[in-house]
Amino acid sequence: MQANTNQQFSWFEVPDDIKNLLILAAKNWENTSESEKYIQQALAQTGDNTDVLVAAYRFFYYKNNYSLALQTTVKLLDKIKELEQFPDDWEQLQPILVNRKEDSQIRLYLNAYAASGLVLAKLGEIEQAKEISTRVKQIDEKNDFGSGILLDILTRPAEEDD
Repeated sequence: MQANTNQQFSWFEVPDDIKNLLILAAKNWENTSESEKYIQQALAQTGDNTDVLVAAYRFFYYKNNYSLALQTTVKLLDKIKELEQFPDDWEQLQPILVNRKEDSQIRLYLNAYAASGLVLAKLGEIEQAKEISTRVKQIDEKNDFGSGILLDILTRPAEEDD
C-alpha cells in the first residue's frame, strides 16, 4: 500500500504516514467517529500543513460539522496570512489580493475565505457571510470562488406566497 499511496497522492506534500491516515479516514467515511479520529490524528501530527488543513476542511464540511470546518478554514487563512505577511486591514489587503489573484497561494486564500463565508451562512451568521461574499466577489469577476452565487442567495428577496 505504501507505493500505491505515493502514486495515488504524489501531489500531496505530506509524509506517507499522514497520507495513510487520510486514506483510512476516507475508507471509514461511513463511520464518522472512526474517520474523524484519523483526520484529527493527521491534524495533530502535521500542525498547520496546508494540504491537511484543506482535506480536514472538506471532511468536516461534508460531514456537516460546520463549526470544525470553520475552525479549520480560519487556521488555513491565518497560516497563509502569516506566510504572506498580509495586513489585518481589509482596505490594505484587498489591492494585494487583486494584484496577485492568479498566484496559487492567493487563490488558496481566496478559496478558503469564500469557503468561510459559506460555512458562516450554514451556521446562520448571515451578515458575516454577506460581508465575506461581497469582499471576494469584488476581487473575483469570473466567480471562480462562488461568492457571487452565495451573495445572490443571501440577498435574494423572499418570495411572496400566493
